[in-house]
Amino acid sequence: MLRPPVEFTQYTSLAFSQKLIDHGINGSIGRVGTAHDNALMESTIALFKTELINPRRSWRSRQEIETATVAYIAWFNQRRLHSAIDYHSPMQYEAEYHQTQDLLRQAA
Repeated sequence: MLRPPVEFTQYTSLAFSQKLIDHGINGSIGRVGTAHDNALMESTIALFKTELINPRRSWRSRQEIETATVAYIAWFNQRRLHSAIDYHSPMQYEAEYHQTQDLLRQAA
């Protein structure tokens, strides 16, 4: 038997929707409470908890969590190796992309 969703308004606020628009992100929000309700956000939060929050088990303060979160996000967005981009870091992949685009422009 399927249970009803715990939070009927999860991630459907106007402020959240505006942030998605401001950053050019397409929300994955369908009807509230469906299986497709914001899968991208939920998988990102789950990854964050799995890789940073849960292994530590004990945090001394909110400040310690905030500092660790900033470091994690910097690593995640800049230095982590990702299989979808041939085990390059996002920064390395972007630099190579721009270098290729520059070479193509010079050749044209």
